[in-house]
Amino acid sequence: MLKFNPVSGLETASLKKTLPKYLTLEESMQLLKSIETKNTERDYCIITLFLNCGMRLSELCGLDLTDVNLEERTVRLLGKGGKERIVYLNQACTDALKDYFNVRNTTGTQSDALFLSSRKKRISRRRVEEIIEECLQKAGLSNTGVSVHKLRHTAATLMYQYGNVDTLVIKDVLGHKSIATTEIYTHLSNEKVKEAMNANPLSKVIQKSDKKNN
Repeated sequence: MLKFNPVSGLETASLKKTLPKYLTLEESMQLLKSIETKNTERDYCIITLFLNCGMRLSELCGLDLTDVNLEERTVRLLGKGGKERIVYLNQACTDALKDYFNVRNTTGTQSDALFLSSRKKRISRRRVEEIIEECLQKAGLSNTGVSVHKLRHTAATLMYQYGNVDTLVIKDVLGHKSIATTEIYTHLSNEKVKEAMNANPLSKVIQKSDKKNN
């Protein structure tokens, strides 16, 4: 038996972290504007909640009517490990929910589920995935590699890039257990990096052609 580890001094290769895919602000607007389905109010509301609240697929499908409080503008989510958290709803979310409720209230269903299928039962995860796929295709965004989970990434990225929201706040919104999981979004601010580079007073200095030929 060896008394020492012969590879103890070797450096191990670090695993490359891949940045999550997400929709840009323009693509997100394009998606929202193109939603027109057999259940437009429901599907628009679903996508609006994904893009604004960053909730997980399981959290959205598990929502009950009692989890939504329009008066206080909050929604209660049941996350991983049965951990509950409260997410505040912005104007876009409350408007989308009100429009959906106007339609849902005419179904006459006794279901406690917030989002219903065409059979008036709780909507399934697979059906939501199909809705997102259909809407992305109609918006001309089916080649972006974006899925339901990527809409969660989109919400976090837009909050960080355009809302200047602190990563600790985003952590709470998304229900991350560790801040390390949230910090990946700090590497996605390409637009801000581009703006910073273009703001440099030397960015428009171009070498004269006569000097190039010397």
